[in-house]
Parts: sequence; C-alpha cells; structure tokens
Amino acid sequence: MDFTSVIRTIPDYPKPGIMFRDITTLLGNARAFRRAVDEMVQPYAGVKIDKVAGIEARGFILGGAVAHQLCRGFIPIRKKGKLPHVVIGEDYDLEYGKDRVEIHSDAVSAGDHVLIVDDLIATGGTAFAAIRLLERAGAKVVGCSFVIDLPELGGADKIRALGKEVRTLVSFAGH
Repeated sequence: MDFTSVIRTIPDYPKPGIMFRDITTLLGNARAFRRAVDEMVQPYAGVKIDKVAGIEARGFILGGAVAHQLCRGFIPIRKKGKLPHVVIGEDYDLEYGKDRVEIHSDAVSAGDHVLIVDDLIATGGTAFAAIRLLERAGAKVVGCSFVIDLPELGGADKIRALGKEVRTLVSFAGH
C-alpha cells in the first residue's frame, strides 16, 4: 500500500513553511489503518515485548491497536499534568522552551521490554524523552515504530544513535 496516498498534507500548519502530515485520513480509511497496524506489528512478531508505549496523542490510537494485535499491555506517555496518579517524567527541549512527558510510576516493571509507537518522527525530541523516561523506570526499549519519518529533521538518526531500532512506514521530504 502507498501510505502517502492516504495521508493528507496541510501546508503552512501550524505556522508558515510547515507541511503538516495528517494521519486522520489514514485512520479513517479502514484498509489503510489495518495495513498500517499490521506493518507496525509484523517486524516484532516473535520479539519479546511486554508492553507497548504510545506517545500522546496519535500514538495512543496506533499504539493501542499495536498492543492489541501483540496481546500486550499499553502505556500512555502523556504530556505534563494529564495523569491522575503518581508520575515520573522527563523534560525535553522544544524549539522555544521546554516540555515534559510523564508515565505513571507503576506503568512498567524493571526489565519490561517496551515498544514505543507514534505517528511521526521529526526532530526526535519527544521520542528521545520517552526512551529516557522508560529506561529510567527500568524498562528496556526494544524499538520505536512510526508511520511517518521526516528524515531531513534527523529524529530517526538521533534515536538510532542511542542504539534503538527505528521503523517507519513512509518518509516525506521537508518538514
């Protein structure tokens, strides 16, 4: 399947010069959604995975589906202040300022093998923070799976430099 044909591009969003890659059109297409999940799951068939972690917000949709297919638990990686129980978090840099991702302190057990899922890898800041957070909690991140890679922004290479496997379904030039 050519995933580029089911991903909408919105120019100049959220600011001029940005080409926003919108997967809601992929999610709304039953065949494409199923195929994307199947292709995200397939490389990890037979790999020891205890839980799947999805990065807010579209990573929840994809990660939940991947966890379901793998018959594994799901960990929501949330933005700061969204989780109701005791949390641990990891700060990361944005273009202008900082942000934070958090998980519940009991979301993983020491030694859990975790697959991280999100819709897109751009600069890699959020994924990098998610990896550090999960590893600080005692997990072993076995890989990162994304629908879209924006290779010019270098995020996938940044994650690979940590020694983590990165899989993507489609690449788009630019940002």
